[in-house]
Amino acid sequence: MRIGVVTFPGSCDDRDARAAVASMGADPVALWHGDGDLRGVEAVVLPGGFSYGDYLRCGAIARFSPVMRAVAAFARAGGPVLGICNGFQVLCEAGLLPGALLRNAGLRFVCREVEVVVESTSTAWTSACQAGSSLVIPVKHGEGRYVHPDPPALAAAGQVAFCYAPGHNPNGSLADIAGVTNPAGNVVGLMPHPEHAVDPLLGPVGGRGLFESVLATAARV
Repeated sequence: MRIGVVTFPGSCDDRDARAAVASMGADPVALWHGDGDLRGVEAVVLPGGFSYGDYLRCGAIARFSPVMRAVAAFARAGGPVLGICNGFQVLCEAGLLPGALLRNAGLRFVCREVEVVVESTSTAWTSACQAGSSLVIPVKHGEGRYVHPDPPALAAAGQVAFCYAPGHNPNGSLADIAGVTNPAGNVVGLMPHPEHAVDPLLGPVGGRGLFESVLATAARV
């Protein structure tokens, strides 16, 4: 499976995402923000970082990059898209995911491992996970407080993909929401970094389930 990883000016986890993709047995494809062609990839990852220096607000400029027009078309056609941290912010700014990300409660940057609970397995990126299972994945962000006008309705619609486990909410996100999905389930965004949690030699491996899920989804097509 060929999985594209987009690099924006200011991306800092694009190499890590490509390394994680390769370690899971897929073929990572580097995609540039200024290109409008996804080069025939079967899934797309928008990595963490500080696209365009987080000017205006996180993801607000990156959403206008030429590559995002291609990503939006790919998503509308059912292609699997994963936004990690800054990538999650970009997807929200682009209208591909509901809600928004604001400054952390306490206004401090957080960097630590957290426990997240899989709330939905009806997405391209969680189908190989077990509902209710806990994953240990690191976070590192200053603007990760997820907000939405009606979190209960979002949960009722099955669009909450991940929640922080009790006592693990690092940023004050409403309803402890750590990640969400679009109605179709092919686009997922989360603040924790699954690409940093795939190698047992380096720490927890809670991120493996997301990549295993998209590989399994591709195998069924």
